[in-house]
Order: sequence, then structure tokens, then C-alpha cells
Amino acid sequence: METILEVRQLRKVFHEGSWEDLLAVDDVSFTVGAGEKVAIIGESGSGKTTVAKLVTRLLDVTAGQIFLDGVEITNARGKELKQAYQKMQMVFQSPIDSFDPRCTLGDGIGESLRNHGYTKGEAKTETARLLALCGLSPDLGDCYPYEVSGGQCQRAAIARALAIKPQLLILDEATSALDVTVQAEILTLLNHLQQELSMSYLFICHDIALVQDFCDRVLVMHNGRIVEEGTADAVIRHPQMEYTQMLIDSVL
Repeated sequence: METILEVRQLRKVFHEGSWEDLLAVDDVSFTVGAGEKVAIIGESGSGKTTVAKLVTRLLDVTAGQIFLDGVEITNARGKELKQAYQKMQMVFQSPIDSFDPRCTLGDGIGESLRNHGYTKGEAKTETARLLALCGLSPDLGDCYPYEVSGGQCQRAAIARALAIKPQLLILDEATSALDVTVQAEILTLLNHLQQELSMSYLFICHDIALVQDFCDRVLVMHNGRIVEEGTADAVIRHPQMEYTQMLIDSVL
């Protein structure tokens, strides 16, 4: 399987000034293959979201290396970082906060397209197609983020992420703010998109039950380190670590 994302011995230390430094991520290594869905799970504060922000270069690494489609992006800036974002995009936990409240959803999606060379007319047509692809009426593009439901706003956020046809989609707790029914709808959508567009997913989540039927592999994080990994069935049905068993027990 071709590797889309490779992380080697990633480490992140937050310097707290006069306070003791915080080691948030310690010696984390993993890969995501082409067309693969990999979950990182763990309780709040385990380091999983920090890993997502390091991979997407929203945070600088303290040590380690990040490779995207074979190209090192560990310290990418400017043009190199823009090229990286053409291959990966991130969908955040709170969709309404990821859109400019002064702009319509269509404007938010269209801006991404225009930044990549689409004319205004082309962007409008493509925005309508992307909304439809994500199960939304094109008319919803005329709405502001606060005028639609959380599920609709998250679908629009996914549509915006798809605008530049990324190879890798990183979803940071992208369903945790939604109710159970809407969560299931979003996962069904993501499965459909993955099959149609052959994307890879890095799925950041605190709910181990949610990833059981969705992801191919699971990485379990605790205190900044990966403490267990394997196929979703192996990790969930036959956990090797006490911490993993605790996560499983918490949702039973």
C-alpha cells in the first residue's frame, strides 16, 4: 500500500515560561496508507489533537519528521506549505467556528476555489456541485453558518475541504459536537466520499465505539504516546493495554 502520511518520532514540548515545560507528544510514529482510514483515539489531554495540529503545521514540532506523499513538510513554510495543503485538509470539531460568520457558506467554499485559480463563475458552479456531493442543496450556499444545523454546517465544512481535491482529510473530533443520529449520517457520508474519491482519513476521536466500524486501524494515545495500535477489531475486541480496556469499558 502506498504511504500518504508518515510521521516519525514526533515530539512536542510546550514551554510554559517560569512553569514546568509540558511534554504533549512524545516519540509518536505512524503511517496512513492510500485509501486507508486511521483513527487516533484517547481521552481529553492524551495528545491526539496536538498530533493533528502538528501534521497540518498549525503547530511547530519540537522534534521528529512529517512526510506527506513522500515529501518532508516538517518545517514547511510559504509556498511549500501551500503545496502541502493542496494534498491535505482538516475538518474541525466546531464547524460554525471554522466559517467566517460574515460570509455565507457558499462564499467560504468559493474562496478556497478562487484561491486555487477558479474564476468567480467557475467557483459558483463547483460550489454547488460540492454541496450536492455532500448531501446538501445548492441553495444552502446562500445561508450563513448560524442559519443552518450543526450537521449541515459540518457537511459544508467537508465540502470546503474537498474543494482542492486533497489526498488526505484530517478530521479532528469532527462528529463530537453532533448528536448520535447526525454522527451516523456524517460517517456514512465520509464512507461514500472515501470510496468515490479514494481519499485517506486521519480520524481524531475520543470515542472508541465510534471508530469500530468506520476505521481500518486504530492508534491509542495516552499521556502523549501511542500505547497500542492495530486493526479496529483487534484493538477493540482484544485490547492488550489496561488503558485501552478502560476506554472500551467507558462506552459500555
